Amino acid sequence: MKAFYSDHFVLPLPAGHRFPMSKYRLLREAVEQCTDIELVEAEAASDAQILLTHEPRYVQRVLRGELTPVEQREIGFPWSPAMVERSRRSAGATIGACRAAVIDGVAANLAGGTHHAYRDHGSGFCVFNDVAIAARMLQRETNRSLNVAVIDLDVHQGDGTASIFQHDSSVFTLSLHGERNYPFRKQQSDLDVPLPDGCDDDAYLAKLSSALSQLTKAFKPGFVIYLAGADPHESDRLGRLKLTRSGMRERDAMVMHFAQARGLPLAIVMAGGYSTDIQTIVDIHFQTVQMAAQLYSQQAF
Repeated sequence: MKAFYSDHFVLPLPAGHRFPMSKYRLLREAVEQCTDIELVEAEAASDAQILLTHEPRYVQRVLRGELTPVEQREIGFPWSPAMVERSRRSAGATIGACRAAVIDGVAANLAGGTHHAYRDHGSGFCVFNDVAIAARMLQRETNRSLNVAVIDLDVHQGDGTASIFQHDSSVFTLSLHGERNYPFRKQQSDLDVPLPDGCDDDAYLAKLSSALSQLTKAFKPGFVIYLAGADPHESDRLGRLKLTRSGMRERDAMVMHFAQARGLPLAIVMAGGYSTDIQTIVDIHFQTVQMAAQLYSQQAF
């Protein structure tokens, strides 16, 4: 299995910033120990690729450093050339993972999941929407009528992705998220499953099983992009759910088996994770990547 990384393109942040930037390096270092995973440095997404999803004026203002202080606060990062490059590489890694999954059946981006970025603005630590960009590239390079299912299991609704694809019948957006969590103004996904604070393993997995069944009845995907957020875990300071490590593993297995059973290529991105113990975040992400490599090594694509 190929895993695409971009952690050496570091986004400079002020001291005490709550975004866990170091998790990407630590995750890549963990994956380096796996003989069945091939690490690939991500290429940067080009302007043309980004413009498949984002409005030209927004893209140019990001590239030129013309975002206002208010816009930078909404994104949550101060603008810098390194921020731009990091955002390009994260999107490029998801494009790479999608291309690799078409051939190998599964691939991962060891970052990505920037699902709060809208067509014309960024928010919630997201500048460019890597999943939307990659879905558009995938359709352009393989088959313009390719149906893509986005299964978003970050604890926060994928509002930017939902907005971008709201009127696009070729992309199905499924989001399981905290009902009372960020973003406080939700968008309409094709299927939204709001979860109460304190939702545990059994309740979560039952909701996910039902949602995947509904997806199958409503849509015929040819490809799956999975946002495997670590933030539903019980230790997450922004999550408000109560999934255990075992529950997170069962969640991942359910999505992977869903794709495998239907012969669907699967691209996995990491999305969020905000535990006070950064090693916990890394361990959850690593569990996802390692499981994918093991499951797919047992089945020819």
